[in-house]
Amino acid sequence: MAAYAALAVGLINLRYQTGAENNFSKSAALFIPGVLLIGLTFTPAGKKWLESRAATLVLSILGAGLLIYSFVL
Repeated sequence: MAAYAALAVGLINLRYQTGAENNFSKSAALFIPGVLLIGLTFTPAGKKWLESRAATLVLSILGAGLLIYSFVL
């Protein structure tokens, strides 16, 4: 769900800030992590890593940072 949320927020931001300076790079900072995370779910190694406690911590911190970034943007 976090990957989908990052992807959706990035694409929504891309649409609503059409014409703004550096719009694509700002939005890409949101949707690229989402795409990468979704990609991890399709690999056996990625699935195993996502089940670990370390992944939960890393993704929680990254997700919180991206959420804050999306509002500041």
